[in-house]
Amino acid sequence: MTQSQDLNWKDDFRKVYDMAVAKYQAGKRGADALFTDDQKKVLDCIGYTTQEMYDFAEDAVNYGEPDYETAVAIAEVRREYFLQVQEGRRSNKEVPSSDLPAKTEALEGIVWLPRLVPKAMAKLKGEMNPDLMYGCGGDRNFFKTHQIDPAAFLRQAWECDGDPQALLAYVQEHSVAVAK
Repeated sequence: MTQSQDLNWKDDFRKVYDMAVAKYQAGKRGADALFTDDQKKVLDCIGYTTQEMYDFAEDAVNYGEPDYETAVAIAEVRREYFLQVQEGRRSNKEVPSSDLPAKTEALEGIVWLPRLVPKAMAKLKGEMNPDLMYGCGGDRNFFKTHQIDPAAFLRQAWECDGDPQALLAYVQEHSVAVAK
């Protein structure tokens, strides 16, 4: 990645995001068909897939969230992990949906957290199954309930290497929904 690309990645990301939202609003569907080769290269440089961008555009149009600021903040954490930890190389793994805990599972009474932890790690590593989305409706509900920023949670997952107990402590410390 050149220094120019490094400095302009958010501008490029914004253009791809805006185009994806516009095309989705116009009725275009499918991650593979939505993006040009140049737009795919923009996403590839930050370790993103077309499916990840498509999911953000789809939910932004259909549900009004996540907004651009949330999408780019999440992308920034993924990009940093991709460049710093993975040294710009994609993982060849994919986390199957069936490997995730049930949506109803709880960790010390906090529903969804057992599912969110492996999703956060899959997002960081670029191992999201195309059927999954970090920042989906269930994730957004969790983040709203606990008033936790999804990008901050993703960064915390990186810092503790996905340790469920450390992330539980993070949620307990930062959540307004958990009795302290």
